[in-house]
Amino acid sequence: MDDLIATAPAIQPHNERAAAVWSSGGRDYEEIIRGVYDGIDAAVAALAPQPGECILDVATGTGITARACARRGAQVTGIDIAAGLLDAARSLSDGLSIDYRLGDAEALPCADASFDAVVSTFGVMFAAKPEAAAQELARVCRPGGRLALTTWTPDGAIAEMFSLMRPYMAAPPAVSPFAWGRPERLEELLGGAFDLTVTTLTSHYVETGGEAAWNTFVTGYGPTRTLAASLDEERRAALKRDFVAFHERFREGAGIHVPRTFQLTLGRRR
Repeated sequence: MDDLIATAPAIQPHNERAAAVWSSGGRDYEEIIRGVYDGIDAAVAALAPQPGECILDVATGTGITARACARRGAQVTGIDIAAGLLDAARSLSDGLSIDYRLGDAEALPCADASFDAVVSTFGVMFAAKPEAAAQELARVCRPGGRLALTTWTPDGAIAEMFSLMRPYMAAPPAVSPFAWGRPERLEELLGGAFDLTVTTLTSHYVETGGEAAWNTFVTGYGPTRTLAASLDEERRAALKRDFVAFHERFREGAGIHVPRTFQLTLGRRR
């Protein structure tokens, strides 16, 4: 596509480790995305992609959002730092013309004002440098163009899940991704370039139990998979116990139902 330009390096040096972490989930990451289909559906419905529009999906992962936009007739580019997730996205997008590219949300390989709409579902919030990522979202979106983001709230179940993993980490993230779940922070990051509307919604993760949730996350979710692999046998077992117990708090009958609050942010580029 003409709206893509070359940049070097594709991944910023400080994001190389994060790229490896997220990439480790590979195609199994699609099982993680299964648990947030409702949030992604809400974002795509609100974005309302139109046939022929050029849409950029930032931190596309295995491409579920990109595929949803492409099925509505949009010309979609999906960018991610994780090569393993992009490989899975390509294999899952048979019959859809989606341009998947390795790239960094903090330095998008795209020309200024080159997209009619930009979307990121539970992705760009994990950028190490939020201000840089926010500036890039604005830079590549044309005047009058649209923005749709979903971001986990700092007081919700996903933030709590990360909190239980934090004591097992050698070096927890310096910047919390869950700051993107506060409306005032979203305004700080994006309000200078977009007219914003922020709505709190709930995604529903349904699973057979805490053990099944552990197996899904330790296999397909890069941060959990990488953390578990870094621990000795005793600490890995302790992490698993904590993870399973957390999810079992949400048991309802034969399974678990975990409500996960998130912000749906819609923007119009000034």
